[in-house]
Amino acid sequence: MMERRFWKGAISAILLLVIGASCTQEKRELPVLGPYAVTDVITDGKLITDTAYTQIRPFLFYDQDGAEITEASVEGKVYVSDFFFTSCPTICPKMKQQMLRVYEEYYDNPNLLLLSHSIDPKRDSVARLKEFATKLGVESSKWHLMTGNRDSIYSMAKHYMIAAQEDGKAPGGFAHSGAFLLVDQNRQIRGIYDGTDPEDVDVLIDDIEGLLNNTKDEK
Repeated sequence: MMERRFWKGAISAILLLVIGASCTQEKRELPVLGPYAVTDVITDGKLITDTAYTQIRPFLFYDQDGAEITEASVEGKVYVSDFFFTSCPTICPKMKQQMLRVYEEYYDNPNLLLLSHSIDPKRDSVARLKEFATKLGVESSKWHLMTGNRDSIYSMAKHYMIAAQEDGKAPGGFAHSGAFLLVDQNRQIRGIYDGTDPEDVDVLIDDIEGLLNNTKDEK
């Protein structure tokens, strides 16, 4: 009797472990974030409601190698975007350490890119971004540290639904969000994460994997 109870308990424990493992391997369904338009279309006499989500608009910036980075650079790829400046004395160092984790995790995956926009283009020239990238030990083929027209950068931050502005009272003269934005292969925002929080970046890393696997399943 004792032996039978033992085996029943052991089998139950194994089943729980298997079920638990399968649950943790399931990737959560990510919403599409941002503005959208709803239209009603009559097809074959039936009223069909269609939802069209906004894509990240076309852009043009320059990375640490002086190369043009546009929407074509991320075509068909998943990418993570953020806003920073090289002389930032507060959250930027934490953000870049966390972005390095993403960089290292997906270094060998060509379907994932990182795009960091400097909100201080006056000082963050191509040469300065190159020096910054060298100190980080990152390659432009994977992580584009970008500068460009000031108004375009600030407008792009609003387009990504985050804050970035000059502020004489803020440390370093700029105030900005510490968010990391996850964008899918259709240039649609699928997640916003706290780039200073390692646990939230853990979630980001898992969500990236989910989007990349979805691409594989569709092929």
